[in-house]
Amino acid sequence: MMDQLVREVRNKSCVCVGLDSHLDYVPPSMKKGNPSEILFNYNKAIIDATADLVAVFKLQIAYYEALGLEGLKAYKDTLIYLKQQGLLSIGDIKRGDIAATAKEYARAHFQGDFEADFITLSPYMGLDSTTPYLPYLEKGKGVFVLLRTSNPGSRDLQSLEYNGESLFYHLGDLLKNLSRDYIGTEGYSNLSLVVGGTHKDEAQKIRTRYNDQFFLIPGYGAQGGTASDVKLYLNQGNGGVVNSSRGIITAYKNFEDGEERFSHYTREAVKQMVRDIHGSL
Repeated sequence: MMDQLVREVRNKSCVCVGLDSHLDYVPPSMKKGNPSEILFNYNKAIIDATADLVAVFKLQIAYYEALGLEGLKAYKDTLIYLKQQGLLSIGDIKRGDIAATAKEYARAHFQGDFEADFITLSPYMGLDSTTPYLPYLEKGKGVFVLLRTSNPGSRDLQSLEYNGESLFYHLGDLLKNLSRDYIGTEGYSNLSLVVGGTHKDEAQKIRTRYNDQFFLIPGYGAQGGTASDVKLYLNQGNGGVVNSSRGIITAYKNFEDGEERFSHYTREAVKQMVRDIHGSL
């Protein structure tokens, strides 16, 4: 899957569209049916409008869990639709438990109703919160493990110093050692990292230190990350995907005729992001 993602970035762009879909974001004219139908049709309209421009789509599961079974059905149906269209998916689930529980999370999100191509993990319980997923990496699935996140509170733990370096570097080195067994033909490991695009002073060191790991880069746009910031985490435009959610999926709200031209403004938001980031490269 990582080899395919690298090729998608090469052939399309480094944009990742975050389907953080909320009923409040849906245009009134699209609010037909039950909640699962509404969210799925909203997601489908976004996917159809942008698929040829976007490397991967990321579903933040919290937005779907909040609606109970209706929301999880929309989550499942969206993942199935992406697979049917030959498009890549990230299940943004941020699981961080260990042992048998982690094995069940892996089974739940790498096969069955909620199967995604990649998932996100939170490793701060220790490496045994990550190792239960490794058998799936051998089969081609991928994980993005939280390393340096974009939120202001990341400094509370991730920036604590140990032996002269921030804690997240020590974690990153452990993950790098694990990742070496899962490097594909494109040169990147199926065990890769979430690195927030709001820490530009650290970007070059992070990119160089973890050169064979692909990055999922949040923080662009609403969280303050700029194109010139996030490009520091890329390798000549590849080696990572930059996520944007509301900036794309609610872009239509900025225009008087936005509801009528929802697909147009969604697509234009992606095209502007592509110009912004790739132009800065």
